[in-house]
Amino acid sequence: MNVKPLFDRVVIKNLESEEMSKGGIILAGSAKEKPQTAQVLAVGPGGVVDGKDVTMQVQVGQKVIYSKYAGTEVKIDGEELIIVRQSDILAIVE
Repeated sequence: MNVKPLFDRVVIKNLESEEMSKGGIILAGSAKEKPQTAQVLAVGPGGVVDGKDVTMQVQVGQKVIYSKYAGTEVKIDGEELIIVRQSDILAIVE
């Protein structure tokens, strides 16, 4: 299924975090912190949002860091995705 976000929305997928702590301890699933890095899968067209002109700064394929509690989690074709506003993306990782 193809997801096309509207306005200033961005579809991202979390990147897997390491399962071992720096000290070499393997972390259980419940002890792991939710990753805040993701890959951009789809980008909306931008435009006028809340009376302001929004130009999209992120592109498909980029790795980004986003706000911890941002977005809406959805499950499409068995894949867990997050739909966030561009303003919830804090940085692009190069």
